[in-house]
Amino acid sequence: MSLIVTYVGGPTLLLEFSGVRLLTDPTFDPAGGEYRRGPVTLEKTGGPAVGLDAIAPIDYVLLSHDHHFDNLDHAGRTALTTAQSVLTTEEGAQRLGGNSIGLKTWDHCDLALQNGGTLRVVATPARHGPHGINRGEVTGFVLFPVKSPEKVVYVSGDTVWYEGVADIARRFKIRVAILHMGAARVPAVGAFHLTMTAYEGVEFARVFSKATIVPVHFEGWAHFTEDRHQIAREFDQSGLAQRLRWPELGRTIRIDLT
Repeated sequence: MSLIVTYVGGPTLLLEFSGVRLLTDPTFDPAGGEYRRGPVTLEKTGGPAVGLDAIAPIDYVLLSHDHHFDNLDHAGRTALTTAQSVLTTEEGAQRLGGNSIGLKTWDHCDLALQNGGTLRVVATPARHGPHGINRGEVTGFVLFPVKSPEKVVYVSGDTVWYEGVADIARRFKIRVAILHMGAARVPAVGAFHLTMTAYEGVEFARVFSKATIVPVHFEGWAHFTEDRHQIAREFDQSGLAQRLRWPELGRTIRIDLT
């Protein structure tokens, strides 16, 4: 069994797993846009390496949250309408309506497979910044075939490393972890980071000791403060470089789960 990953850019991936095609946090606007909401302005510096038409059809969308443009931009909203369902937060589902399904933390949704099996999607804890800062509801996801519960894929969504993420290790043996990294910082909000730092990624790898780590969401937007080089250096200095599997923009990689 394999996980097939096509890297669109930012947080956006096409995941092919157990015969299901899942799109994460759709962002398909071209580079150069500015997105204003209240005191915050986000700048998009990289466009999608693959267009939505090129990766269609989409079965489901895994949307960590709908209220930040770097996780769901204007063109990305079009992608939501092409899927059977959009799995997201309860708050997000209320805002989006339509085909969206809101999940509380540890709730699950079972997706039917063509072979008669089931792919289970579990909503996992996520915190978009330090304790006490309300950045709106976010979620991560754990995916596994019910008949092969040891083949577990984790998509972090926008979160920092904290006890809620560590708790996932007590429930699941993660084989592949897709981590939103880049240490996002938005000065209008504060000096703290809103997504995992390279150091936190290493801490994750130590706790989830069997997981292949796939870093994403560290490029394509101006508010990231750590790039691929910094992530790679932190893992190398920690003796964990062999655990990294870098996605390639516009390309497809296969990660073995056997």
